[in-house]
Amino acid sequence: MRKKSLALLTLGTVAALSLAGCSAGTSDAPASDSAAWPESITISLVPSVEGEDLAEALDPLTTYLSDNLGIEVNGVVATDYAATVEALGADQSQVIITDAGSLYNATEQYDAKLILRDVRFGATSYAAVALTNNPDKYCDDEPIKATYAASDIELSYCNGTEKAGTDATGMGPAGLDAFANIKGAKVALQAATSPAGYQYPVVTMREAGLDTDSDIEEIPVEGNNNAVLAVYNGDAEVGFAYWDARTTVTDEAPDVADKVVAFAYTDMIPNGGVAVASSLPADLVEKLTDLMDGYADSSPEAADVMFNLVGLSDWTNDTAEDEIARYGEILSQFQN
Repeated sequence: MRKKSLALLTLGTVAALSLAGCSAGTSDAPASDSAAWPESITISLVPSVEGEDLAEALDPLTTYLSDNLGIEVNGVVATDYAATVEALGADQSQVIITDAGSLYNATEQYDAKLILRDVRFGATSYAAVALTNNPDKYCDDEPIKATYAASDIELSYCNGTEKAGTDATGMGPAGLDAFANIKGAKVALQAATSPAGYQYPVVTMREAGLDTDSDIEEIPVEGNNNAVLAVYNGDAEVGFAYWDARTTVTDEAPDVADKVVAFAYTDMIPNGGVAVASSLPADLVEKLTDLMDGYADSSPEAADVMFNLVGLSDWTNDTAEDEIARYGEILSQFQN
């Protein structure tokens, strides 16, 4: 079979790419009903690793795909997620591993096909959690304790977000009626680019009838841990973070489970995933999807590569496109 050659380039802008897209020639791979397979395809991604670790991180994945597809699979590195979309739109890459917003943009702007979703610790999406140090105001019932299984830590929840004595699920939306009580409160919010720390909470507050410019006092924070600590320390009455960021501050705030209560979950925020150009033959897309879906289980090395390369435990072909569409709807409210 044809072996891959790894192209370690940086995608700053599409103009900076020097890789060719799909070759005009044909390979020995089987042709689909509508088109012959290209001799090569290029994957664009934003890896979790840097510098000298890049070749080592990318090589097992591209080799695996090249060997099993019988065509050359190249890998290029994007400087940011938006660059993956630009590369796909210019046919400088035909496969992108990217975040949820870029998946939405790629499907809307370039008719890309969403084929896989990222799986982190068994989940393809997560909620933004609304936290408070004032349960009397925000909880309709007594807070209960449930276990955040990933860290084996018991945390406090109310408004039916979780069930007492069980493993917490983190499934939203839940407890949204309590958002109306946020009016007049100090609210810890992260950067406007943060889905869990800003975008989903702000949209949910607006949907609850709040004017987020005048009805709350925004307390700017950097990072999910600081959003939790702002509530814990009393700098804010309400804060927002990913579920469940309280586990990140247990060293400096060992009684966070008692002092900071989760009273609501927003709609689920989708993980990223994999999209392909509409120009790729359908049977190539099908085989590529199956191979990438099975990559994490193909060997212990592959599982390590998966986590180290893009911080994932798996991919799944259960794409839940409605979550991506909802993300795009919310994202559009924060774009100029």
